Amino acid sequence: MAAVAQAQETSNVTSIKSLAESPALNSVPSAYAFNINPNDEADPNDPEFAIPIVDMSLLTSGSPDERAKIVGDLVKICEEWGFFIAINHGVPENLMKAMIDACHGFFRLPDEEKREFKSGNDVLEMFKYGTSYNLALDKVLLWRDFFKVRTHPEFYSLYKPASFSEISLEFSKRSREVALEITRAISESLGLGPDYIYNTMNMDRGLQMLAGNYYPPCPQPEHAIGIPHHTDHGLVTLLIQNEMNGLQVEHNGKWLTVNGPKNGFFVNLADQMQILTNGKYKSVMHRATVNNKATRISIAIPHGPSVDTIIAPAPELCEREGQAPKYLAMNYKEYIQLQQSGKNYMKSTFDHIRA
Repeated sequence: MAAVAQAQETSNVTSIKSLAESPALNSVPSAYAFNINPNDEADPNDPEFAIPIVDMSLLTSGSPDERAKIVGDLVKICEEWGFFIAINHGVPENLMKAMIDACHGFFRLPDEEKREFKSGNDVLEMFKYGTSYNLALDKVLLWRDFFKVRTHPEFYSLYKPASFSEISLEFSKRSREVALEITRAISESLGLGPDYIYNTMNMDRGLQMLAGNYYPPCPQPEHAIGIPHHTDHGLVTLLIQNEMNGLQVEHNGKWLTVNGPKNGFFVNLADQMQILTNGKYKSVMHRATVNNKATRISIAIPHGPSVDTIIAPAPELCEREGQAPKYLAMNYKEYIQLQQSGKNYMKSTFDHIRA
């Protein structure tokens, strides 16, 4: 009943943007209350929390020795972090900025125009727009507005603002090239050959999304959350943002705010990668915090298997490591639906598929 009451309390709020712009707002409404413990946050100056950086140019145009070194480095990065920053990736900085500007343009549209993109709770729909995940299920409402668009294997786009489709098509293609190059290198780092993950996961028709997030200034940022802690359901997610930080990743029991070069991609491994590697590589827990200074915009580009692929630990890895499979095989679409269900609110989906 509490969730229903909260939904009713905020039923007149069509977006967090309109709530945040309300002149009377000077504190976080109770439906959005979420406390962040500052003692759980990492010291960014501690060498233990120095975020790994991967120079993509050494993968694509370096010598065989340079590529081999990066592939070797990825083993430790994927085991210990499940997260890194990709630089020199070949996506033009002006295209990344144009994509962020196009997202900002969408969120600046009047609420009634953005509502044209509202839909149900099926994560596989062509596109959707909203504020929290699901008002009927969420125990805490989120300090963000979002849209999600499916861009592969079929390309869809928001049709407003006018420039969005052209920019998102080019950005989706170029970022896909980066994700596939990263996937090849990770596959190689596992000793499985560069094309193993691509072929086994049917990535020629793999699911790719474009998700834009809008986090307006919050009067009490320590008492609200943009997105609570979670892992992503796919294989690998790329993320860019405007000049405002807010992404935090969990590392060695602490939350670390990610700060990186403005033209870098933040890269996190996701659940299907952890399943495929039988837990060798880590799907990183992460969250989005908010601030009281300026709007943060982030764009996540998740890449996954085809929705009909059955994912299970790679037999070749299990045999080589002398391990039994730690996870049950599951259809990717069913996994997504399980993760999105109410029973998994802020919980790990892995608990349901451990062998």
